[in-house]
Amino acid sequence: MARVAVVSGGTRGIGAAISKALAKAGYRVAAVYAGNDEAAAKFKSETGIPVYKWDVSDYEACAAGLAKVTSDLGPVEILVNNAGITRDTMLHKMKPEQWYGVINTNLNSLFNMTRPVIEGMRERGFGRIVNISSINGQKGQMGQSNYAASKAGDIGFTKSLAQENAKKGITVNVIAPGYIATEMVKAVPKDVLEKTILPQIPVGRLGEVEEIARGVLFLVADEAGFITGATLTINGGQIMV
Repeated sequence: MARVAVVSGGTRGIGAAISKALAKAGYRVAAVYAGNDEAAAKFKSETGIPVYKWDVSDYEACAAGLAKVTSDLGPVEILVNNAGITRDTMLHKMKPEQWYGVINTNLNSLFNMTRPVIEGMRERGFGRIVNISSINGQKGQMGQSNYAASKAGDIGFTKSLAQENAKKGITVNVIAPGYIATEMVKAVPKDVLEKTILPQIPVGRLGEVEEIARGVLFLVADEAGFITGATLTINGGQIMV
């Protein structure tokens, strides 16, 4: 039977590309989303991938949602923690809700989504967890102290969980994308994109969502059992600049 994969933030942008790539590769995919019903319905109609709605910042919602996925599709063996938000502003102007909103969605969600499935993975002796961080979790970014902190936390969480579960057949890895051609990045003014962002990227272009998805496919494969605690940077070389 095909392995069951859950992708949070799985109906739009990078998450949608990951969900589609996993489904195409033969996995049974559950795409989780938080609020955009229209986009989720369109995604489901176009792909046939089942969608599930819950708030990843809410532990009880995650536990209930993952239990429903298990009932519908089978035990979760692959988990891609992709859901994330931004609430950018300089720290001296940041409101508590901007800080906690980002931390809850981008970092606390990793506990909320992983805790309900990790015991089952340990019992079965197999699991693949991929956490989507960011280049800004590696190097920081002005106006993103909340986002950068959450994404750096994702990396620390990954390394610790990888050590805890290495002998149980479970790998835990990070993908840290750079600037990817998502709706959010494409909304950046053209002059800012061309004069500020692209010159920082040695390959001279934005990444494509499918390039992140290919990285996920590599890390979740049965054959990737010797890769754990790693951070795969997919940023066109920007981390070197």
